[in-house]
Amino acid sequence: MSLAPTSGTALDVASGAGRHARLLAARGLDVTAVDRDAGALALLDDVGRVTTHVADLEGTPWPFAPGSFDVVVVTNYLHRPLFPSLAAALRAGGLLVYETFMQGNERYGRPSNPEFLLRQDELFRAFSPVLTVLGFEQGTVRTPKPGVVQRLAAVHGAPGSIAPP
Repeated sequence: MSLAPTSGTALDVASGAGRHARLLAARGLDVTAVDRDAGALALLDDVGRVTTHVADLEGTPWPFAPGSFDVVVVTNYLHRPLFPSLAAALRAGGLLVYETFMQGNERYGRPSNPEFLLRQDELFRAFSPVLTVLGFEQGTVRTPKPGVVQRLAAVHGAPGSIAPP
């Protein structure tokens, strides 16, 4: 998270118990943690700089206005229809950090349903037309548990980008 600013606003999408919300708040950001699980979000009630928002992001309209956040973080969650909303949620210069599982992960366990696994280069292809990609990688990881993932860091409106894979 060294690319993340030390002030401003952040959105932790599908936050669960808020591992990333806690990290971003400790860094100095005011964080909105969104998840459909109110019980998981309740674990953040006493964490300073964190506000929770219970929402089913797959069954209701996107609840955040365009240009609301300096940082948007998504990990271990995939709902492709949200891609445009995630990019639009960023302010100019805002940072998107996205990491989730991709095809090949079925060899290691869950998720194994193709609907929940990114295709080759999918994050890059989804976000490079609208954001400037700072970094992209995909492949097998060993920690924290073996799996196959894609990772993307991109900014809204910054000059330069990496070449497509």
